[in-house]
Amino acid sequence: MEHLLRNKGRVLTRDVLLNAVWGYDYHGTTRTVDVHIHRLKQKLPLLSDAIAAIKSLGYKLRDEQEE
Repeated sequence: MEHLLRNKGRVLTRDVLLNAVWGYDYHGTTRTVDVHIHRLKQKLPLLSDAIAAIKSLGYKLRDEQEE
């Protein structure tokens, strides 16, 4: 969540998020990012609309101006 907040409005690929949060030495897949984003949205329902999934690319935290 912190990395999305620091890059609000920018599309972050799954690889970028994986490396920024878990580090380059992490041997998991980018599916890890999908699972954690899903859990964030479940735990914090207000984020459900704020975090946008960009098909086949990654995620972004929407700006206030976006609808």
